[in-house]
Amino acid sequence: MACGPSASLSCGRHSAPTAGIMDSQSVKTPACGGPRGYDGQKIKGRKRHSVVDVEGSPLVVPVHSAGIQDRDGCMPLVLALLIAAPRLVRIYGPVLRASLRAVGVDPALLEVVRKPEGTQGFVVLPRRRVVERTFAWMGRCRWLSKDTGRTAARSVAWAQLAACRFPTRRLARERPA
Repeated sequence: MACGPSASLSCGRHSAPTAGIMDSQSVKTPACGGPRGYDGQKIKGRKRHSVVDVEGSPLVVPVHSAGIQDRDGCMPLVLALLIAAPRLVRIYGPVLRASLRAVGVDPALLEVVRKPEGTQGFVVLPRRRVVERTFAWMGRCRWLSKDTGRTAARSVAWAQLAACRFPTRRLARERPA
């Protein structure tokens, strides 16, 4: 479930992330095996909740039925994230403070960046494009563009394998000629 601490390739950054960007993505899945559900009656399949660091490397990627709402799916994600990245102090995404208290996490430990009060409709949140870019990178992997795995564990494994490609491509680009 956890992809481990992201090794930062930028100079001056600590290797353990202190900020994470959270979002979810629904993908279609075949009728054969594993958890499936409807995401707002749009997609029948599975949902990937993901937290990425500021460079776009996935920290935690659980996979479950698409019928689970973001507010319900984010709490197991936050708990796994606090184990995978203990230095985390800021989360950009839909975390509810009451839910954090219910699972025994002090809400003061995490600064949750949310949509401004009083706004209606879509609002661009800071750092949101980072997690959307990661989902686009994952979509370029054939096994992740449509979730063809029979189990959620297989889907998590493919997401972790795709996550390994991101830093290796950065290293290949930065390699001196």
